[in-house]
Amino acid sequence: MKTILIPTDFSETAKHAAIYAMEIARQIKAEKVILYNTYQTIVTIGADPLVPAVDAVGIDNLKKGSEAGLENFKFILLAYQPENIVVETLSEFNLLTPGIQSVCERMPIDVVMMGITGGDAIEENLFGSNTIQVAKNVTVPVIIVPKEAPVKPIEKVLFLCDFQKVVETTPIQPIIKVLDATKAALHVLNIDKDNSHFTPETPHESLMLHNLLHQYNPQYHFVDGNDFMETANNFVKENKIDLIISIPKRHGLFDTLFKRSHTKMMAFHSIVPLMVVHD
Repeated sequence: MKTILIPTDFSETAKHAAIYAMEIARQIKAEKVILYNTYQTIVTIGADPLVPAVDAVGIDNLKKGSEAGLENFKFILLAYQPENIVVETLSEFNLLTPGIQSVCERMPIDVVMMGITGGDAIEENLFGSNTIQVAKNVTVPVIIVPKEAPVKPIEKVLFLCDFQKVVETTPIQPIIKVLDATKAALHVLNIDKDNSHFTPETPHESLMLHNLLHQYNPQYHFVDGNDFMETANNFVKENKIDLIISIPKRHGLFDTLFKRSHTKMMAFHSIVPLMVVHD
């Protein structure tokens, strides 16, 4: 894990995520950190409504503002910058999610780190946030950093697993990269209620996961709980977990529209950083 991309909108939430990223960059001996900002312009309607007008002067000002903001942000982070790590800035005219995906396709980005603030019910269920959209659509692993997350090295990693189609759906390489880079202890947690998701295949699936991760001596935990989020956060507190890994498995349209995913709940309400990796 040599290169970290840190998208920023220059907010306090983004600043906290960047400071956290600097600490992790120090821990994993990263080589480069890229501070990234996108900007867009507003299309105005002129005399002819069929011909929208784009203000070139406005675009130029936005570009200058973005670049100046990044330089100022870089200066603020100097106090947290590890030795021997290069910090670069990148400003682009683009939307945030496609912009990040484009950067990840053009450059050898190993992980994206960005902040999030807990939303209200409408934001979480209908609109989400920029961070959620990035985690949902960008193929590179994304670490979502809550505003109150402690800035400290990763010593314990928690992998949330449902023990369903483990081999087909577990992106093992990103998980291995984090464990190798941080030397963190691995915990595997399954949250269920009255064994409602236990199937005849569950023992076999758990064995398959152990075969994938056995060299890291994972500790397995099976917890009964009504409230997934509350149960997960309680486990994190009791076991002093530093990072959660979640796989947002793909479901049908009905589930997408009418059921809150566990990964999305974790992104908004986790008390420690959450790494989202795709199957």
